[in-house]
Amino acid sequence: QVQLVESGGGLVQTGESLRLSCTASGTFISINAMGWYRQAPGKQRELVATLPSGSSTNYADSVKGRFTISRDNANNTVYLQMNSLKPEDTAVYFCNVGFQIRRGGVIYSSWGRGTQVTVSS
Repeated sequence: QVQLVESGGGLVQTGESLRLSCTASGTFISINAMGWYRQAPGKQRELVATLPSGSSTNYADSVKGRFTISRDNANNTVYLQMNSLKPEDTAVYFCNVGFQIRRGGVIYSSWGRGTQVTVSS
């Protein structure tokens, strides 16, 4: 299994920046993909950005050009650099990873507990 520890959330004003980080630990053979999702009150959880293993990044249209996802494979950490934040970005942000516990085995999914990002107008 994998445990995810997130950090970097907080309260900022419109136009400011935050960097979220998520570090994975536990028993696993490999981390295949890492990503960020968010959920605002009364809204469905939505994809923000993903970084599939060995592939290019994917972003929600609403964050393209403002957010950047990156990965530190040596430390099993994924980052989300959020620039030009808007009130619409206010949500709980969740880290997600896909991982394997055996080579050639199924891919499991693990979620962080979430970190609050609040952007004031």
